[in-house]
Amino acid sequence: MNLTDDLRDGIDAVLAARHAQPHAFFGMHANADSGYLEARTFQPGAIAVSVVAKDSGKVVSKLTQQDDSGIFVKTLRRKKPFNYLLKVAYSDSECLLEDPYSFDSLLSDFDIHLLTQGTHNSAYDKMGAHITENAGVKGASFAVWAPNASSVSVVGDFNEWDGRRHPMANRNHSGIWDIFIPALHAGQHYKFEIKDAQQNVLPLKADPYGFSAQFRPNTASVLIEEPSLTWQDNSWLESRELRNRKDAPISIYEVHLGSWKRGEDNRFLTYRELADQLVPYAKDMGFTHMQLMPVSEYPFDGSWGYQPVGLFAPTSRFGSAEDFQYFVDQCHQAEVGLLIDWVPGHFPDDPHGLARFDGTHLFEHADPKQGFHPDWNTLIYNYGRQEVANFLTASAMVWMDKYHVDGIRVDAVASMLYLDYSREPGEWVPNHLGGRENLEAVAFIQNFNRTLYRDYPGAFTVAEESTAWPGVCKSTDEGGLGFGYKWNMGWMNDTLEYIKRDPIHRQHHHNEVSFGLVYAFDENFILPLSHDEVVHGKGSMIEKMPGDGWQQFANLRAYYGFMWAHPGKKLLFMGSEFAQGKEWDHDNSLDWHQLDIDCHSGVQRLVKDLNKVYCSTAALHQKDCESDGFSWLDYENADQSIFAFVRYGKDQNRPVLVVSNFTPQTHHNFRIGAPVAGFYQEILNTDAEVYGGSNQGNQGGVHSEATAWQNQPNSLLITVPPLSTIMFELK
Repeated sequence: MNLTDDLRDGIDAVLAARHAQPHAFFGMHANADSGYLEARTFQPGAIAVSVVAKDSGKVVSKLTQQDDSGIFVKTLRRKKPFNYLLKVAYSDSECLLEDPYSFDSLLSDFDIHLLTQGTHNSAYDKMGAHITENAGVKGASFAVWAPNASSVSVVGDFNEWDGRRHPMANRNHSGIWDIFIPALHAGQHYKFEIKDAQQNVLPLKADPYGFSAQFRPNTASVLIEEPSLTWQDNSWLESRELRNRKDAPISIYEVHLGSWKRGEDNRFLTYRELADQLVPYAKDMGFTHMQLMPVSEYPFDGSWGYQPVGLFAPTSRFGSAEDFQYFVDQCHQAEVGLLIDWVPGHFPDDPHGLARFDGTHLFEHADPKQGFHPDWNTLIYNYGRQEVANFLTASAMVWMDKYHVDGIRVDAVASMLYLDYSREPGEWVPNHLGGRENLEAVAFIQNFNRTLYRDYPGAFTVAEESTAWPGVCKSTDEGGLGFGYKWNMGWMNDTLEYIKRDPIHRQHHHNEVSFGLVYAFDENFILPLSHDEVVHGKGSMIEKMPGDGWQQFANLRAYYGFMWAHPGKKLLFMGSEFAQGKEWDHDNSLDWHQLDIDCHSGVQRLVKDLNKVYCSTAALHQKDCESDGFSWLDYENADQSIFAFVRYGKDQNRPVLVVSNFTPQTHHNFRIGAPVAGFYQEILNTDAEVYGGSNQGNQGGVHSEATAWQNQPNSLLITVPPLSTIMFELK
């Protein structure tokens, strides 16, 4: 085949947007026969194109237009490569352009090796789109993984969304396609045009590694400069290991940024507005941490972020990536830690997302028994594919690296661990050992935890794991999953069932409260009263409470007091801290006006004081995760629905005695055991008038008596208020 035929075939491939190695066709290359340089470019709409020497600014040669398509070609009378520009003339204008195909790849062979092996620790710095320089020229680099594609192009508002203009190169035949495009700038929109193995054009795909995306319903990725906030959180980062340890107080305020508070005309507040309003509020309320429901980009508001399509991009609903950095920085300057929800368990099938990304089931399992989630009508990642595992791990680490977050709460871990999760017999595929465990997901989770704890000291991970999977918080070296903490879903379910019952019936369900202590130290637990408990017809926290209005608030206060005294770190969803009347509505602000009502503001004051007492009292937090930090005084008093226990810190001589009464009956001269003699100060009483209670109490505290009781050498005679939790600290 002669050169003309080669050229014609190449032109045909370009015009059909199916050229797999455009860098070998476009640009300037030496002719194999003559050794002379030949220049080729595609400039639709141009009437003339010339090659201009960069050093002199002089025209070297005018290229020949092959036909009306916009292909220009010329063999130059030069053999030595030189730096050049393209002078492109249109009917009404003229411009000088850098040729994208004159630049070498910014991906090294080692990068390609690590990416294809699934071991690149900072894949997000190489994949996706980055405004950068190449050979001293500013532009944007693009890289995307599509191993089964026949061709891939970058399309955007800079090339009229024309897939012929910027075809990408399949580097080293690795399935990683890349290109550097000069002169692009922040704010420009782009996607990838991918053709499958049969040359079929797929729906345009957003960048899986994109750092920014358009505001819904638009779906393009957005070029941004590297977020470059001047961080002022060094002191926080240096101290966070102490703040996040098991012996530290951790009380988490769970927040949905879109509905914590709204602006005028029900608009979203921005990250910066939330930094100025939400952060001081959480700090004033005494929460040590906040946890954000997913803020990675997602198309549908009603998913609350749990069906993301942009795992590397802070959602544009609230501002830019740098705005999100500002929010995190303000958290840290206020000494409030920040966790984010991360969703590696499934993803939606939106056409611009990961589904059938290159025409094959690339990110998801092909078999619907493994790759389709029946609960959420979503797709399940193929954790056994090393590039997918690397992609997911990178999507967590980017939040640690670029945004300084302090922890990752992993959503729906149980759905990842079990192959038969929500499936009937015959609807799932056993592992190679014949079991129901997803061994590939286990390995992925273990590697994720190892990576995070190795690279980000002081940060921690949390599992939302709803089963009794063993060793969730055990180290990976010991065969565990390696999480720092686990949500105690059993405690939440049992105690909510109990507290919803009429007090007259609680005596028959006493074990629903006490049973949690059987396994309370099997894992490092967080006690969660999350968003899931106040939606979908479940009612708000206050709506769950039985009785008349006064009793409802008293029940809730007693329950919160019990929760804050119980072993385990704490998590409370927004609005629950002031007993919002109606269940959570993601489309509207919380009902802040209810704080004008005393019973609601009383609950808010209680939660603030509970956080204060929890954080300042060693016995209530130092041994949250250790069995020697807790001892029952009485868990069998079902007739009176009273529970009594002791909490210990590292100093065993500073115990806290706790009594919870879940009936409206007041008890005077009620005796409880005391491990150490002395004066026990009443440090919190949920029945106090300031919280909206009846103000029954113990006048500040009680001296112990040398009367043995409940297997203790001493005891106290106290007043137990109705529907209350009271705490006494030895002073």
